[in-house]
Amino acid sequence: MRKAAHGSRREDCSIIALDKFIQATRDSGYKGTASAISELVDNSIQAGATRIAICVAAKASDDEEKAIEVSVLDNGCGMAPGTLRQALRFGGSTRFGDRRGLGRYGMGLPNASLSQARRVTVYTWQASSHAKSGAQRGSESSPRVYYSYLDVDEIVRCEMGEVPEPRIVKAPPGACTGTSGTFVCWSQCDRLDNRRVSTIVRKLEAELGRRFRHFIWKGLRITINGDTLEAFDPLYLNPKAEVSGAQLFGEEMRFEVRADAGDARKTGWVRVRFTELPVHAWHKLSNDEKRRIGLTKGAGVSIVRAGREVDYGWFFMGSKHRENYDDWWRCEIEFDPILDEAFGITHTKQQARPQAHLLEALTPDLEATARALNGRARKAHLAVKASARFSEAERIANERDHLLRPLPRGADPAAKALMRELEESHPALRERADETDRYSIIEHAVKDTSFFTLAHDADRLVLVLNPDHPFYREIYKPLADGEAARDPQLRAKLELLLLAAARSEAAARGKVPALAKHRLEWSNTLAAFLNDK
Repeated sequence: MRKAAHGSRREDCSIIALDKFIQATRDSGYKGTASAISELVDNSIQAGATRIAICVAAKASDDEEKAIEVSVLDNGCGMAPGTLRQALRFGGSTRFGDRRGLGRYGMGLPNASLSQARRVTVYTWQASSHAKSGAQRGSESSPRVYYSYLDVDEIVRCEMGEVPEPRIVKAPPGACTGTSGTFVCWSQCDRLDNRRVSTIVRKLEAELGRRFRHFIWKGLRITINGDTLEAFDPLYLNPKAEVSGAQLFGEEMRFEVRADAGDARKTGWVRVRFTELPVHAWHKLSNDEKRRIGLTKGAGVSIVRAGREVDYGWFFMGSKHRENYDDWWRCEIEFDPILDEAFGITHTKQQARPQAHLLEALTPDLEATARALNGRARKAHLAVKASARFSEAERIANERDHLLRPLPRGADPAAKALMRELEESHPALRERADETDRYSIIEHAVKDTSFFTLAHDADRLVLVLNPDHPFYREIYKPLADGEAARDPQLRAKLELLLLAAARSEAAARGKVPALAKHRLEWSNTLAAFLNDK
């Protein structure tokens, strides 16, 4: 038998060197303070909380790095003493491996807390844990408040080898009110993202508003330093979000995917939605405003597990690289928790690493859709640029329309049908500023050889210029692209001439077919005169 190297001193062969483990685990897994606090919010939701109050406060301290304290209070079901003790153990969850909720591994509370602070104290109380006398908290119906804690310094000094047994608090913090709940406090915070409370709060609002948007829309109330957290929708689709206005692109895609590539018996569903952002409505926003609402450099895919966002990035795009035009669409992927391994979800729930079989299943369709949306955004920006050229003529026509006899309410059926068609391909036509915005000019290929045609309904008149006509190529476009000082004025007058012709045609009751035929013959004659051949 081998003897100990130092006589009677017993060699420590425990699986974990606790003092070193606790220091090493502080560096594992979390991207920042918002990610760590998200773990506590997960626990609150799992406990059935409907209200969660996050507080970030500066405390008097000789050490600036530890002068901020963070707390999370909820009105969930609370924990029994034994459950509290398990919750503070690494891997000690009573729900280990349970995929029905937000947590699975029992690492969230201790790991998240000690990644940011040197001490975490947890107070918890349940409706069933009533005091035996009215002395505690002043009422016979007041529940007992239990507390326990973890302290990095005590663990490093080998003064704490296990989670302290929860004890009843004789004078609990004032926040411990209500029939049940949990109050988690971080003190000696030496690893927060920032030393300024305002900066930490601003980052929390952005990150948590996006991650927990689905829960907020369903009624969960989260406050940060007393202010209600607003949900942020990266798809810009939900009308309850602070910023909305996007449109769904296509139908929701659904994929049935294996949880394990080699096992066909276990499968789960993946649901994918794409949205298209309103280029015509938002292109005029200032750069600061675009950054504020997350538009600039915000292209990406939101990956959502059980209603909670676990990652946001450039996923399932194959060989497609991110471009500026990709800022104008968004994608959300929701998946069943049984697919955690396929998505490469870790215990921190803040990163996805899709496996090969999942990439193979989703990438072809998602990449193709992304490329289509990129092309549509590019086309929409070109249309915006082109429409800017018409703004002066449109403005003059709208200002002087009151001088003319009103157009007939009953438009020609062909002109009305063309209006509906143009609204699909030119979203700006659906975004009139007000009722006096009656005239529009667009470039659009027409079905015959006319230089221009018109779309008309009860309120609006659209002049449609045919970019394939020789007059457009030889005269109008060079004038539109010209840099001479008088070019914009000449172009506006030419556009007004054509608007006048289109309006006269729209106003001619019962003569529209004959006038349309005359316009076609005139266009063909003009083309013959202008063609070099």
